[in-house]
Amino acid sequence: MWSARSRFLIVLILSTAFTVDLLFNILPKLHQRSIRNRCPCEEFPDKSAALRTFRANGSGAPAETVGWSLNPTLSKLRELFSHPLYQVKSLPRGLGEHLLKQDDAVKYYNNKAKRTKKKRTRIGNLMGARYNSRVYLTSNWLKFHLAIDGNALYPRSDPVIDRLLEDLAVLAINEADYTYDEKALNGRCNCKEVVKPSGVHLKVLLKFQNFGKAMFKPMRQKREEETPGDVFYFVDFQRHNAEIAAFHLDRILDFRRVPPVAGRKLNLSKEIQDLTRNEELKATFFISPENNVCFFSRCLYSCKTEYAACGRPHLLEGSVSAFLPDLHIAQRELIKNPWSRSYTFADKEEWETNPNYCEKIKRTPPYDTGSRLLNVIDMAIFDFLTGNMDRHHFEVFTKFGKDSYIIHFDNARGFGKHSHDELSILAPLTQCCRIKKSTLLRLELLSQPDYRLSDVMRESLLLDALRPVLTDPHLLALDRRLHAILKAVQKCAYEHGDANVIEDDMGDVFDVMDFNSSVLAR
Repeated sequence: MWSARSRFLIVLILSTAFTVDLLFNILPKLHQRSIRNRCPCEEFPDKSAALRTFRANGSGAPAETVGWSLNPTLSKLRELFSHPLYQVKSLPRGLGEHLLKQDDAVKYYNNKAKRTKKKRTRIGNLMGARYNSRVYLTSNWLKFHLAIDGNALYPRSDPVIDRLLEDLAVLAINEADYTYDEKALNGRCNCKEVVKPSGVHLKVLLKFQNFGKAMFKPMRQKREEETPGDVFYFVDFQRHNAEIAAFHLDRILDFRRVPPVAGRKLNLSKEIQDLTRNEELKATFFISPENNVCFFSRCLYSCKTEYAACGRPHLLEGSVSAFLPDLHIAQRELIKNPWSRSYTFADKEEWETNPNYCEKIKRTPPYDTGSRLLNVIDMAIFDFLTGNMDRHHFEVFTKFGKDSYIIHFDNARGFGKHSHDELSILAPLTQCCRIKKSTLLRLELLSQPDYRLSDVMRESLLLDALRPVLTDPHLLALDRRLHAILKAVQKCAYEHGDANVIEDDMGDVFDVMDFNSSVLAR
């Protein structure tokens, strides 16, 4: 027989358990669902309608502002890409110069689809079931990958790139997950380290139909905000708009070494939380006191709500960067940058204290022959224009050998300070005093009033859905930094002579052009 006191305790325990479950489990879920249900239509637009708008107008922008080569209102951008410097034909392609063969790529993804479908049959696979070879053959993902060759990630004026940017901006997402480096990290971090690996940057892998993949980096800092002066480069925010702007700048410089990036607003609930199969990622979502949907990274040092990114209430803008082909069919080599910075508060690297450091690098393979050193200098020029001090490593395609161009990955720590020019980024140029002729001529062209870099960047960035991507002070800083680069080249040419500074990588092609560089004609 249960005593009255025992029955009372049992009822009390059960009611307490129910109350706790109600307060901390049931009510938050019902509240989140109610927020989703009252989300206005304009906050979560119909993707098919958005796609039609994008294809008609480009990123949803007004029709009169779109079209790099056809629209008359983009005058300076159109004139730039019509200039003879941007019409130079690449050298004849040799056998095997393309990164991938179509048959090999399709075979790889066919086999991957079969393995994925077999692995997930019990839980209802989405991607494996939807994968279709015929559709994949016509996809912009495959066309982009097949266009990668030994000269650049994509050809000039390739319409596939613009169509891929459309896909990145509006195509329906099939699945969301942690990125591969996040999974490798598995939530473990050494909190004693100054530089923290991965996680804190809040990046999410997005999967589209037919194995299209991209990385989403959410907005962490407003465009008008500058990085505070006391913040070290290795703990600075990663900025989504910097990724977008870096792609456009890279294209304008004709490097074509940044994978395509587009701006996009995601509904965090419907396009990440509801689509992920990763329970650990799903568990990082919560509702803020302002009733906004938020999520954070799972690395131990940043598993706190103060490191979260939050929508308004669901929508959050970010950059969406297209993935390169899988490493299984397109291997890349990770190489430490010879001008990598010290990632501690006080130490310095050799290049920061030794003015003759480049002489040592010139005697070190593979920088002693070929174009690797010149490619590093190109990268330094690109990073100086963006203000990115965080280039500790770089990657190249192993198939193209030691002279392969450097892929300009991970540009999110650029465009943090428009009021400061970090001249130390130019150390490879100023210490080695070498530059490609093609790079110098394009920089000279972009310094002229008719092709001013800030103007063509402003026009180019109008094509992105998140325009304005950069504020005017950042755009004007590009012009100022460009002149600083040309001044450094002039100083080198004065001290060492043009022939010892300017590396002719154009052969006889340039002889037929009606264009003179003021540096060369100095």
